[in-house]
Amino acid sequence: MSVTIEREFEEVDAANRWHPVYLEIRNQSHDYPHRVAKSLENRNRNRYRDVSPYDHSRVKLQNTENDYINASFVVIEEAQRNYILTQGPLPNTCCHFWLMVWQQKTRAVVMLNRIVEKESIKCEQYWPTKEDQVMLFKETGFCVRLVSEDVKSYYTVHLLQLENISSGETRTISHFHYTTWPDFGVPESPASFLNFLFKVRESGSLNAEHGPAVIHCSAGIGRSGTFSLVDTCLVLMEKREDPFSVNIKQVLLNMRKYRMGLIQTPDQLRFSYMAVIEGAKFIMGDSTIQKRWKELSKEDQAPSNELSPPRGNRIITDKFNGNRVGLEEEEAAGDRMTKTEISSKTHDSVEGNTESAVRKRLREDRKANTAQKVQQMKQRLSETERKRKRPRLNDIK
Repeated sequence: MSVTIEREFEEVDAANRWHPVYLEIRNQSHDYPHRVAKSLENRNRNRYRDVSPYDHSRVKLQNTENDYINASFVVIEEAQRNYILTQGPLPNTCCHFWLMVWQQKTRAVVMLNRIVEKESIKCEQYWPTKEDQVMLFKETGFCVRLVSEDVKSYYTVHLLQLENISSGETRTISHFHYTTWPDFGVPESPASFLNFLFKVRESGSLNAEHGPAVIHCSAGIGRSGTFSLVDTCLVLMEKREDPFSVNIKQVLLNMRKYRMGLIQTPDQLRFSYMAVIEGAKFIMGDSTIQKRWKELSKEDQAPSNELSPPRGNRIITDKFNGNRVGLEEEEAAGDRMTKTEISSKTHDSVEGNTESAVRKRLREDRKANTAQKVQQMKQRLSETERKRKRPRLNDIK
């Protein structure tokens, strides 16, 4: 075990100093120009006004009139890790999202949020479901089909077929969806998180021979930053002659040079340390640890709550999600989530039969919207089938 990391964790934890340590990292982080993101023509492509990709590290779409997408390359050369951290796609940027995945030769998308959280839309439904097995993105010329779906208690793995309509070429994309990680919060346990992380790793999608994996949550900085930080630190521990020399704070500061605001709360920073310390057991040769992570995560239990509530009248679209709002507002946001967060924290308590008022209300909303939703799906499937049978290049804009 890394004595340095573990000792640092214990000292900060005993003194309850995670908030000051987090502030130190924020104060030491540099700000870089992000003029392209702030331009008038690109404002409607940003989910949050306070989360922008830096000009020097932003992903540029190719062969398009406007090359902007709210996404950043995060490159850690020593670890040979290349990630793309991005926001949850908007209705008008889903087509750009799949264009980016294609152009960057991405093999996997890692999604760490739900479509709706705390009665707010956090992401557009950009991949097909079992009810709606095909999605067409005519603006950029892509078709996405659902090949398979493997549902676990707290994550789901989809295999998707991404087709370039103009060339007819297809690729298989793995979609790893962590379904119980609360916004501004942390996973239930390091074991659950590491079980998920190693599932992604074992697919080979994070390896250097492939294009960068696309990692996103809602803003692409909090949960996405936590996932990328832990993975990077564990890779560095594997590669270095002295694995104990890894400095988590310095690694995070280096990553923040590529995308602003990575790690949004002191709790996420604390959890990152816990996950690295636990993950180091595997690196130091504990061959049974992965099996224990899987057992502790209870991944084979049935999910105990619906993954994405329907869009009701009370659902709003967030305008702020990053650190620039200020810690006081950030903590207030954390307080507001406690009531609805219950449903995302109960997947290990299947035996409990008591439903919260929130879940009952959401279920009533779902019943009220079912008929309309089914009709919309039928219309979309019908339209997609017609266009699939008669594909024409002139239809692709």
